[in-house]
Amino acid sequence: MLSVLKNPVYRKLFTAQVVALLGTGLLTIALGLLAFDLAGSKAGAVLGTALTIKMLAYVGVAPVIAALVERLPRKVVLVAADIVRAAVALSLPFLTEVWQIYVLVFVLQAASATFTPAFQSVIPVILPDEKAYTRALSLSRLAYDLEALVSPALAALLLTVVSYNNLFLGTTAGFLVSALMVVTIALPTGEQAAAVGSVWHRTTLGVRIFARTPSLRSLMVLNLTVGASTALVLVNSVVYARDTFGLSNSSLALALASYGAGSMIVALNVPRILDRTGDRTLMLTGASILTVGLLLAIPMTVAAGAWAGSWWFLLALWALMGAGNAMIITPSARILRRASTDQTRSYIFTAQFSLSHAAFLITYPIAGWLGALGLVWAVVALAIIAAGSMIAARVMWPAPQLAPEPVATMTGA
Repeated sequence: MLSVLKNPVYRKLFTAQVVALLGTGLLTIALGLLAFDLAGSKAGAVLGTALTIKMLAYVGVAPVIAALVERLPRKVVLVAADIVRAAVALSLPFLTEVWQIYVLVFVLQAASATFTPAFQSVIPVILPDEKAYTRALSLSRLAYDLEALVSPALAALLLTVVSYNNLFLGTTAGFLVSALMVVTIALPTGEQAAAVGSVWHRTTLGVRIFARTPSLRSLMVLNLTVGASTALVLVNSVVYARDTFGLSNSSLALALASYGAGSMIVALNVPRILDRTGDRTLMLTGASILTVGLLLAIPMTVAAGAWAGSWWFLLALWALMGAGNAMIITPSARILRRASTDQTRSYIFTAQFSLSHAAFLITYPIAGWLGALGLVWAVVALAIIAAGSMIAARVMWPAPQLAPEPVATMTGA
């Protein structure tokens, strides 16, 4: 897996990703604690709303930005997005009202909606060999998972000596270092094709390619399965830890670290697993695991106040759902790559970025707003969504056939 780091361009990009992720991890924990300070037991509703705004930025901004910046150098796009994110993160410690969280979260995530698809679409150009690309995907997933372990551990350590507001400074530093790393990279220019068609044509191109490709249609549905489990973990972990179980701030970090550990174990083994099973089998297995995990979360939530071992069961369940998510997310970029050409790649990656977050636009409000009325109701609703989307994905994605799927062009989608 580490052999891909011999490529100097990818090595610097990967380093930029890691430091930005570390900062983002600190932001996730600090934002949860800020929400708890401002809203108490209703922190889940605040986070649910903030994350819904984040999804609105991702769904609405990403395709438009991708079309508008098509002619701009990727380096300029990446660096500008990092600088905006750093500026917003630096402002977060000074917030005193809930509505201010919502405004700055939108600006921050609009910048992320610009950065992430541009970053993802560059990697296949840097690493054209599929095996090398698969290793890079696993390494990228591993980076996310290590961040989920390291950031909470670092946050827990820092919280023993400083207030959580200082964690936002770490986020700012992460984005600035990421920008500096990108500045030093000579990105290939071949990945940018001349813009074709109107802004509307380019904005909707990726979604139209998804609609005509069976594996991408299934991926679109699997986004809901991932969204259901992720929403429960990200929105309600702080409520479980601080309110339901009455634990300390560090317990939130431990819950998120457990989630990351499960995902990391899978990410380390994805290249070997894919050689034996293929993308479809692994991704649908992950969907089944997530559904089972959410179903098990129902009795765990009901028994939270009566069963002494329910907190440890939660940590194990979070690890299980982290593993299931990695089974879907890690191979998904291979599906996108196979369905794209040099001309359509950025549009397809952007479409997946928007469509995956459109799923969160459904699941985050359920986890937050319904969870504010009662965690059990939120878990039941999310489990139903996961089960339905898992079944739909199996139906929509037939077993591999001899004929490959069509690859759409700029004008033929």
